[in-house]
Amino acid sequence: MPLIQRKKPPSPPPEDLPDDDDDSQKKSHHHKKSNGGADKAKWSCVDSCCWFIGCVCVTWWFLLILYNAMHASFPQYVTEAITGPLPDPPGVKLKKEGLKAMHPVVFIPGIVTGGLELWEGKQCADGLFRKRLWGGTFGEVYKRPLCWVEHMSLDNETGLDPAGIRTRAVSGLVAADYFAPGYFVWAVLIANLAHIGYEEKNMYMAAYDWRLSFQNTEVRDQTLSRMKSNIELMVSTNGGKKAVIVPHSMGVLYFLHFMKWVEAPAPMGGGGGPDWCAKHIKAVMNIGGPFLGVPKAVAGLFSAEAKDVAVARAIAPGFLDTDIFRLQTLQHVMRMTRTWDSTMSMIPKGGDTIWGGLDWSPEQGYTCSGKKQKSNETRGEESESLVTKTKPVNYGRIISFGKDVAEAHPSEIKNIDFRGAVKGQSIPNNTCRDVWTEYHDMGIGGIKAIAEYKVYTADAVIDLLHYVAPKMMARGSAHFSYGIADDLDDPKYDHPRHWSNPLETKLPNAPEMEIYSLYGVGIPTERSYIYKLNQSPDSCIPFQIYTSAHEEDEDSCLKAGVYNVDGDETVPVLSAGFMCAKAWRGKTRFNPSGIKTYVREYNHSPPANLLEGRGTQSGAHVDIMGNFALIEDIMRVATGGNGSDLGDDQVHSGIFEWSERIDLKL
Repeated sequence: MPLIQRKKPPSPPPEDLPDDDDDSQKKSHHHKKSNGGADKAKWSCVDSCCWFIGCVCVTWWFLLILYNAMHASFPQYVTEAITGPLPDPPGVKLKKEGLKAMHPVVFIPGIVTGGLELWEGKQCADGLFRKRLWGGTFGEVYKRPLCWVEHMSLDNETGLDPAGIRTRAVSGLVAADYFAPGYFVWAVLIANLAHIGYEEKNMYMAAYDWRLSFQNTEVRDQTLSRMKSNIELMVSTNGGKKAVIVPHSMGVLYFLHFMKWVEAPAPMGGGGGPDWCAKHIKAVMNIGGPFLGVPKAVAGLFSAEAKDVAVARAIAPGFLDTDIFRLQTLQHVMRMTRTWDSTMSMIPKGGDTIWGGLDWSPEQGYTCSGKKQKSNETRGEESESLVTKTKPVNYGRIISFGKDVAEAHPSEIKNIDFRGAVKGQSIPNNTCRDVWTEYHDMGIGGIKAIAEYKVYTADAVIDLLHYVAPKMMARGSAHFSYGIADDLDDPKYDHPRHWSNPLETKLPNAPEMEIYSLYGVGIPTERSYIYKLNQSPDSCIPFQIYTSAHEEDEDSCLKAGVYNVDGDETVPVLSAGFMCAKAWRGKTRFNPSGIKTYVREYNHSPPANLLEGRGTQSGAHVDIMGNFALIEDIMRVATGGNGSDLGDDQVHSGIFEWSERIDLKL
């Protein structure tokens, strides 16, 4: 009963209160509401954010303590419990077989994967002496983006250092073991070689400034001379065992240049004599080599984009074309990359003879579904039932303005020649001059002439780039060439500009040497593009990939304005495999001493789950550096094996069939 007596009836609402208690009750009710409102206001969004951040930090530190406290084998135990027992890494496997370090190994990184550090800079770069501008955390990109662009660019006239700036390659194995924290490049291969006795005395990273033309790395930094000296030293200190050279990506072209340079007489060359390679090199094991260039380089130079950038540009129109919050945009990317002469080394070589014309290409009949297709030469009723129902792809048309043009019969294409077009003075966007690109000098008339030409094959692409970027291509043409030599004994091919083009130079006289093409297959790789005029009022780049051009058919290779073909996501099979599959196979005019060549393809298999990281069976252009099968092949050769020990060729693509369709004088 006492409890019942204490219970009060509910208070009537303020409007129903008696008159005599109206003022006091209203004041009390208002006071409660005020207190309630004040109590609620005490817990704001800031409080919620602080609470959330605190929980995240506590959880993070707790997990970090657990990670450091657990046994080293626990992560592997968890992974094996989920995925099953992991295979031994190649280093452990070969160590169990009793293989040991024998031949010294030289690594040659490709474009963008090697670190660059600052040795001298402008005032905006204070505090960055010997700090990485490229590779590592890329912290300076976010802190001072325009300053970073300035210090990563080269002089637009000379292709060398701008006044007051010196950016140089990082030296040692750390130059390219990791591109960024946790993102390996050479680290997995180095670690596996260490299992069988390799260390810095018999491993060497031939780091160089990958922005420069190949000959300018010697002019400015004497990189080629240092590579020659280091190889000679490693051979002499390892009992005369010849070196195994392992270049990756653009490093493949760089080492082609080196092999001609080292034998050429001084001062243009290294003065090593015609037998230097025969004395010092056992094998060259090229990984993902763009021997004949990549169409991706054309898109990069033409519109500063490739497939992924084009898709992002389509999702957020105008975002990448404007300078929002002083962030780096496509215009700044073009300004910077067009000063890097090395990018021009990867423009497709061999013209229409290699890459195809308006109505043919070596890869004709390929479908991206992975279904086997009969070649065009196959006859009979069986072939008719196996022919793909998708539209044929004209891969030889590297750039087409419009999907209809890409699919049209050659007789229906009416080209208006752009080469003689007069470049106008007016430009669509006057603000573009804030960041100089050569498109400023084209004018509306020049831009229109490019689009009206409609289709560009490999031959026409060279003229296209000369028209839209004459100053850039003038520098590039002084260092690189893109044709096919009629007579390799012609003295003009003694010039360094021809040394990285395998179709305009001979392999060294080294019959005991071996050359391998190691590359991934089974990944759609950019081969040709559909373009349109860029109508954005903010854009300073008048052309862009037409991402709306698309085919829903699973067999179609057209996705988001890009025609794909078999490759490693960056280098098409044709570029990576043709030289070893045909042009260098046996004694040919490009390989007069008959150096043995091998094609080793690695079929791409993505990781089954997140615990596998980037996968041990990947065929992707960079991820293949962690492919166990590739690493094992390299290690077996480094420990004394040869191509026969590996099983000779290993092919999953149509490279031999496609190579036979190329009519090249051998």
